[in-house]
Amino acid sequence: MRLNQLDPVATRLLLAAFLALSPAGVAYAQGTTAPAGETQADDDDDDDDDGEAAAPAATGAGNAQMPASAMSADALGLAPLSRSSQDVPELVLGSADNDFAVNETDFVMRVGQAYRWRITSDGALEYKFHAPNFFRNIWFNQIVISDLELHMAGPPAWLEYDAKGTIQVQFNTVRPGNFDWWIEGLDGSQGMKGTITVVP
Repeated sequence: MRLNQLDPVATRLLLAAFLALSPAGVAYAQGTTAPAGETQADDDDDDDDDGEAAAPAATGAGNAQMPASAMSADALGLAPLSRSSQDVPELVLGSADNDFAVNETDFVMRVGQAYRWRITSDGALEYKFHAPNFFRNIWFNQIVISDLELHMAGPPAWLEYDAKGTIQVQFNTVRPGNFDWWIEGLDGSQGMKGTITVVP
C-alpha cells in the first residue's frame, strides 16, 4: 500500500514510526529547535534578508530508507516556506586533528525554499565536493568565496578546496529527492560522504 492511499492519521503514524526507528545524525536546514549554543554567523552576501533570524538547525531522524516524495516537511518539523534564505548547517571537511573528519553527513531541506550553505575545508588535504544530482535539481543563485560572488546559469561540476577556506552556495530547491554527496577519492574507507534529502 502506498502512503498516499492511507488516511492522514495513518500517514502521520507511519511517518512517526519511521522517524522513531531511524538513526540520529541528520542536520535539518530548518527546524523548530536548535542544539544549545549553536548559532550561525551572518554573511555579507548583499541579498535582502539581512537582519532576519537564521533558521535554527536541529538533529533528528535519518532519511535513507524512505523516498523523499513520501516524506513531509511539516511532519519532519521543518519551518514553513519563507521568502528569506534559510541557513543549512555548515558542512566542515577535515579538522586540525583528522583530515577525514566530517561534522555532518546528512542534510534535510524543504522543496521550494531558498538556502545558504557554507561548506568549509578545515583539513590539510585537497577536497573535491561532488553532489551532481543535487546540483542538477536546484536553481543556483550564487556561489560566494571571500565576499566575491559567482553567478551562474547552470550547476558547477564540483567544488574544489586546495587550501582551507569556505565556499557558500546560495540556491533554491526545486525538486524533492534523495541525493548523495561525496569527497572524490575519500568516500570509501575514509567515509567522507553523506546524503541530501529534499522533501515536499
